[in-house]
Amino acid sequence: MFPQPGVPVKAAVVSSFQAPPRYQDVPEPAGPAEQVVNVLASALHPRVRSQANGSHYTSTEDLPLVPGIDGVGRRADGSLVYFVLPHTRHGAMAERVAIDPRRAVPLPAGTDPVLVAAAMNPAMSSWLALRHRTAFVAGQEVLVLGATGNAGRMAVEMARHLGAAHVTVVGRGAARLAQLTELGADRVVDLAGDPRTADEDLAAAGADVDVVLDYLWGEPTARALRAIVPARRDDARLLTWVQIGSVAGPESRIPSAALRATRLQLVGSGQGSVSPRTIVGALPDLASLIDAGTFTTNARTVPLADVEAAWQEAPGSAERLVLVP
Repeated sequence: MFPQPGVPVKAAVVSSFQAPPRYQDVPEPAGPAEQVVNVLASALHPRVRSQANGSHYTSTEDLPLVPGIDGVGRRADGSLVYFVLPHTRHGAMAERVAIDPRRAVPLPAGTDPVLVAAAMNPAMSSWLALRHRTAFVAGQEVLVLGATGNAGRMAVEMARHLGAAHVTVVGRGAARLAQLTELGADRVVDLAGDPRTADEDLAAAGADVDVVLDYLWGEPTARALRAIVPARRDDARLLTWVQIGSVAGPESRIPSAALRATRLQLVGSGQGSVSPRTIVGALPDLASLIDAGTFTTNARTVPLADVEAAWQEAPGSAERLVLVP
């Protein structure tokens, strides 16, 4: 059980990796060099789901745990703060949480806590990938593999915001993919359509692409590489493939020829490959962009008390569920 003493607070508690969290009492966490904040909003995104089911690469066997890796809170002085938590069993999906001030950034008065909590994690994935894991410059071409999820949709807008000259979106579902043209996509590739047509579209899209933001991995990545590498118009042109998510599988059978036949660079972007200092350093600018309405965010609030029901909603919706007190 949780070892800390303290006044009980309500939280989402994971007691089994095979079951959704339940709304229960936990001791209020506290510790040196930390601040306890009232949590105003914490989003339920894929990273949190993988934390709660034990499948994330940072997961341990320690249970119970409170999920949630980030959120917006109110300090004792009334000021707002966006925080990112380190590896901890006392996550953000609670009434109160202890934060490390070194992993938090102040927010202006009047900031919408739900908007910031909903958008920071998905926006951060493409922000860090394009600004810190590649040599991306304005005018280059970007392909988003797995573009219909929240992070993938935001990656389209992020690429445009940072100056991409051309953005291709790849995923499943013609209607959902078509919506991405309103966010800045130039070309759409539907993996659910005729396989030959989809592979031809991938080849055409990849002929001059500079950066691939990959939220899928698994077989779609192997398939995309098999289509794109032979179609490269200039094999000496750097193709940076950034592995961000793995919703299609944790392993991908990368064809060996892909690494020899063209100038391909495979990199990852996530905890570990991006330092905590870099992540925290990126937070103020990103929070300002989100609060200014730069990106499209479809957030829906859910009371923390209803976490068990919310958890069982099918993931993958264009909505971002945000837990609030």
